[in-house]
Amino acid sequence: MWLTRKLGIDKSIAYTSAGQMVSAGGGFITALFILKYLSGAEQGYYYTFKSILAIQVFFELGMNTVITQYVAHEVSHLSWQGIQLVGEERYQSRLSSLIHFCAKWYIFFSTILLLALILGGMMFFSHYGREDTDIDWQAPWLILCVTTALNLLLTPIFSYLQGLGKVKEVAAYYFYKYTCYLIAVLLSFALGAKLYALSIGNIIYILVSLVALLMTPLGSIIWNIFKTPVNERISYMKEIFPFQWKIAVSWISGYFIFQLFNPVIFATDGAVVAGQMGMTLTVLTGIQALTYSWTSTKVPVYSGYIEMKQYGKLDRLFHYTVRQAVSVNLALLVGFFACIWVMRQWDITPLGIHIADRFLDYWPMLLMMVPEFANQFITAWATYLRCHKEEPFLPYSVVSGLLCCLSTIGIGHLYGVNGITTGYCLITLILMPWAYRIFRTKRRLWHAPAQ
Repeated sequence: MWLTRKLGIDKSIAYTSAGQMVSAGGGFITALFILKYLSGAEQGYYYTFKSILAIQVFFELGMNTVITQYVAHEVSHLSWQGIQLVGEERYQSRLSSLIHFCAKWYIFFSTILLLALILGGMMFFSHYGREDTDIDWQAPWLILCVTTALNLLLTPIFSYLQGLGKVKEVAAYYFYKYTCYLIAVLLSFALGAKLYALSIGNIIYILVSLVALLMTPLGSIIWNIFKTPVNERISYMKEIFPFQWKIAVSWISGYFIFQLFNPVIFATDGAVVAGQMGMTLTVLTGIQALTYSWTSTKVPVYSGYIEMKQYGKLDRLFHYTVRQAVSVNLALLVGFFACIWVMRQWDITPLGIHIADRFLDYWPMLLMMVPEFANQFITAWATYLRCHKEEPFLPYSVVSGLLCCLSTIGIGHLYGVNGITTGYCLITLILMPWAYRIFRTKRRLWHAPAQ
């Protein structure tokens, strides 16, 4: 179709976007099922489970991003013969060494994550949930801990495959994974599984991953690389760590920005407004993830162009991709705001629920939408530079995270949700020129002809 060609929607983007739509839309549908099938206390446990599980970002430490980019750089020197990579032995060896390293890394950190979740969660819920004697949370939490650790163990395989250029295949995998997860969770709620629903969803994640590896060529590709003799290794301390720790700090900085919104709003404006912020963030995060698929699916291509020093092709593809992503993002944001306005204006209540009232008021909603739109540019610039195996956005991420943290706690204490959203919007817009300067400066420096 003309429209899909104009927007640059290939099969990789189509699968990735469909997966993000299922994930974002599924979060909203799941919320409706939670309202119907869980009590207020059970709902609290459900969302607290998810919040505690989010600490796995401290164990993954940005390694998935690193894997994709390093693999893309190495594989650009090789070629495919069926499901076998052929070419210079040095690059085949380095690819094999990376997958061996990843196996050891994730086995270790998945084990540590499992122990931390079990011990920390048991202590937390035993202490703060003493009065909830009628809620069965122990068994669901233990199963959830085990399945979360297993999922973390499987995650790097698909990041590795994406780096190999199997973007369409990996995008299709994520689409089916999200779809099966959503169906399983909703059925679990409907059948009375309550807090076990998250664990059942995680089990589905694992099963879909195993099917993708065992029933498609993807598993054979990984195994062929894994058994390649390792004569030359990628050095973790010399090559990976200098890049990875910066990615990890950037991720953690972003983690603290968004995790502070709801607790502070809960304390200043109450549970209802905190719920509105949570629902609004769910949709905006889904829109951001959806449109980021235009950029994320290009990472292996960007990295390959950089490795081969084909900077002209790199820049043409990058600017074209950004225009497409930003156009789609703006259309979705406008559409989202219009839907809320229409439902409030005509008092539309699907399923008898005042859905529009579950979102923020117009002004704070707009103040959250503006940074979301601006972040499309900032994220694209950061991704472009990270494909050079560098992280020049580290100072920006730390400063942004620190300012947002101080603003959320300080201004939020005085002015509540309006103060928090105003502070977040202003910080993003004020720092945006700095982000663009980093992008332009580093791009010019790294692409300058060698003297």
